[in-house]
Amino acid sequence: MNENRSIFSLDGITGMLIATILLLAILVFLSIWAVNVQQKSSSNFYDLKDETSIKMIGSKESDHIIDVK
Repeated sequence: MNENRSIFSLDGITGMLIATILLLAILVFLSIWAVNVQQKSSSNFYDLKDETSIKMIGSKESDHIIDVK
């Protein structure tokens, strides 16, 4: 049998804590990034020009959207 076991090896508690801390750090980073993207997007207003000439098929969005800053 394997008598060289340790509860503090990377297969035990230490490995579980490292994985948990890593996953929590990734979660915090992605959450902060998502909040920043949301704040930047919410302050970027746009306006439509010439609404009557927009076609349902074959018209590009970028031709009719103007960023208002």
